[in-house]
Amino acid sequence: MKLLGISVLGLALPGLVYGCDGHTHARRNANDGHEHSDGHGHGHSAPPKGQLTPPTRPLEWGDINIIHTTDSHGWLLGHQKAPFPEPNYSGDLGDFASFVTHMREAADKRGVDLLLVDSGDLHDGTGLTDGFPPGGVDAHDANQFLKMLPYDVMAIGNHELYIYENALDMHQNFAPALKGRYLSSNVNITVPGPSGQNVSVPIGGRFSKFRTKFGRKITALGVLFDFDDNATGTTVQKVADMVNETWAKAIREEPDVFLLVGHMPVARDNWPLVFDAVRAIHPTTPILILGGHTHIRDCLQLDGRSMSLESGRYMETVGWMSAKLDKKGSTKDLHISRRYLDTNRVTYEFHTRTNEKSFDTSLGERISSGLQQLSARFNLDAQFGIAPQDYFRSSVPYPSNNSLLSLYIGQVIPTVLKINNSEASKPALFITNSGSLRFDLYAGPFTRNDQFTTSSFPDSFLYLPNIPLSIAEAAVNTLNDAGANERRSLSSATGVGLAEMVGQYYDTIKRYAKGDVDSIYQAWLMDMDKLSGIERREMVNLTLGYVTQDSCPGVGDDILHAPLPFFSTPDFIASDPPSDVSSDSPIDFVFVDFIQDQLLEIVNGLQKDKVYTAADAQRYSDILASATLGIFAEQMWN
Repeated sequence: MKLLGISVLGLALPGLVYGCDGHTHARRNANDGHEHSDGHGHGHSAPPKGQLTPPTRPLEWGDINIIHTTDSHGWLLGHQKAPFPEPNYSGDLGDFASFVTHMREAADKRGVDLLLVDSGDLHDGTGLTDGFPPGGVDAHDANQFLKMLPYDVMAIGNHELYIYENALDMHQNFAPALKGRYLSSNVNITVPGPSGQNVSVPIGGRFSKFRTKFGRKITALGVLFDFDDNATGTTVQKVADMVNETWAKAIREEPDVFLLVGHMPVARDNWPLVFDAVRAIHPTTPILILGGHTHIRDCLQLDGRSMSLESGRYMETVGWMSAKLDKKGSTKDLHISRRYLDTNRVTYEFHTRTNEKSFDTSLGERISSGLQQLSARFNLDAQFGIAPQDYFRSSVPYPSNNSLLSLYIGQVIPTVLKINNSEASKPALFITNSGSLRFDLYAGPFTRNDQFTTSSFPDSFLYLPNIPLSIAEAAVNTLNDAGANERRSLSSATGVGLAEMVGQYYDTIKRYAKGDVDSIYQAWLMDMDKLSGIERREMVNLTLGYVTQDSCPGVGDDILHAPLPFFSTPDFIASDPPSDVSSDSPIDFVFVDFIQDQLLEIVNGLQKDKVYTAADAQRYSDILASATLGIFAEQMWN
């Protein structure tokens, strides 16, 4: 990954308080939120195929070929909104299953192997995973459809571990379906043993050794990054310790290919530790690494006989890797290719040489139908209201009329949190983190599914009463200044200086260990726009989409696009200060609960009249953040 011409660490540098999509706390059950409706939905239907740009070049095949998915986060019905780039990703899991079926047939005809691999994070992101009824388990129902695909290897992600019940479900009900190839090389779960005592066991398999259809020997691992926000009852071993485990001696036997799969970004994380452990014993054996977690498209080569690929997020990207193998013991560079495919039927039909009539398979149709039935059972199309326009997360300036952040903090939060609230008549300043908004909000029906995709974090809102307005505003500025200072340092750093900066940002390392990816993904979008945005958007033949510049040879994107515009946003967003209130007037200072400790520290540093503690932070409303957009739509968009 490149950012402003310099290598970027796999650690997120901006901001004070982030986590996965901007949070650093364990995700709670979204059904705990206060809801006035069962509303949610999939909005527009898929676009006419004529609007989608087809690929122009076939995939390059090798002896070993891999179709790769990662960070699907429940987007199994595809992206069904009309504005670009959403149509690029309009294929659902059934379409993908048909694609895999045809590609397997093509591989068989060529006499080569095709493996299907996933790098984790099946949970948290849409109503298919998060919209389960009370008493259910996140993603349990959606995962039944993933089990219908012929995955050869899958690895665990951090989102499988925030809640113990989710991890247990993966251990008991998902991993067994892969018959030893759902891998959790450094992740355990504590369960009752045969004699009633608790025992710690791998959630999936430590490793897998198998032969491909054409007889090639594969040794596979499934590695998770050094994640530390996992639920009680689960254990994540550090990668540096994992490679020294006794079981890791499984790599001593040389296969034809090492397949290292894991929920860990391919750039600037701990893959070199795993890679070096293999290379210490097998200096020339091909190593293929399939990573994930940071939601970007990325590729690099740790040496000439390996390749590392990361394939985006939210079922927006299908990764392709192919390797032409040579004689054992050869020291020549391998010929390895990669491609990033947009996930739609036009792409799939092109690469399988099928058409609208011949593409669908019985498996694909069963999966598509089953997902639609699950959506109906979870009532995901139930409607809160009609959004009057599109609102964007980062492709328009903040503040502006089209900014989702402006809508949220300027209208949604002040309106919704004052409903049936005894504090409603008192002046207040509201603050939340911009990372809590995960996806754009599009014009048209705003449904229960849209509520989950846009903002599903069930945060509570607390407040400090009688805080001088000037102190509250200064606290917001202090939170944002910390992030801005780090970004300025990042922008002006050289490659060497950036590496040296890591040790200075202990808070950053902590955030990354809890699952922070939003800052890395946003930096990738920013870089994309800076490098080619204006000139590409002037080309009338290019639709909006991802424009990838990675460290592997050639052009990785299957379709040429123009990148979305990118505008930086503050880490924290605040409502307008109450009118007709002086700077020293007392107000209610309202904030999301997970920033409580940082905010109290800042407020105490800004004034000396009172030492604020957690006991001073009171609940402002029973409405949770995950329910606010739906309630607002009911109130204002009907």
